Amino acid sequence: MFKPLLAEFIGTFALVFAGTGAIIVNDVSGGSVTHLGIALTFGLVVLAMIYAVGDISGAHLNPAVTGGFWLSGRFPFSQVVLFVPAQCLGAFAASGTLRFLFPAHQTLGATFPSGVAMQSFVLELILTFLLMFVILNVSTGAKEKGITAGIAVGAVIGLEAMFAGPICGASMNPARSLAPAVVSGHLESLWIYLTAPFAGAALAVFACRGCQDPACCPSLSKNN
Repeated sequence: MFKPLLAEFIGTFALVFAGTGAIIVNDVSGGSVTHLGIALTFGLVVLAMIYAVGDISGAHLNPAVTGGFWLSGRFPFSQVVLFVPAQCLGAFAASGTLRFLFPAHQTLGATFPSGVAMQSFVLELILTFLLMFVILNVSTGAKEKGITAGIAVGAVIGLEAMFAGPICGASMNPARSLAPAVVSGHLESLWIYLTAPFAGAALAVFACRGCQDPACCPSLSKNN
């Protein structure tokens, strides 16, 4: 069990280090990365990590995704309680490293709503719903592995970050938002990014069931 946990730690570290690192570098360099570059960074690092650790841990890299796999019946709860801390530790290690590298940066790439909180909550819920729906339909069991999975999951993350990032941050990932918020001390909007992704992932499980694919969510298909 150590290897999958280490893989989740490293994968989530890479996600937060590269993704929020791109935000920080964009800020300190006067916008040289650009919003498009930030969105592509998030999508590409997830794509890369799926290929790197997908056959070891499934490359969840996200507590909401792990929760979604559990709710769909593809992943045991006994591993959920191990995966989520590993993911959070990886995220905190990344944010701690970025704090060391950029001590003057105020937010470390934390996510904030640009408008009212409910707007960002609904956006985060829908974005995570779409992400989890794609993951459930391109993965086998709890494994996000293969050409289709890597491209599809990386693409949907990049796409959603591209159009929704300026409004809600397009986190879709409680660990990605938790670590920079805590390390930078900006907790005021954290509740949005800790609750909406789990709600969106749960809705995606039921939507997947509604598509009448028994292999998608076996725990929800026992009576069919």
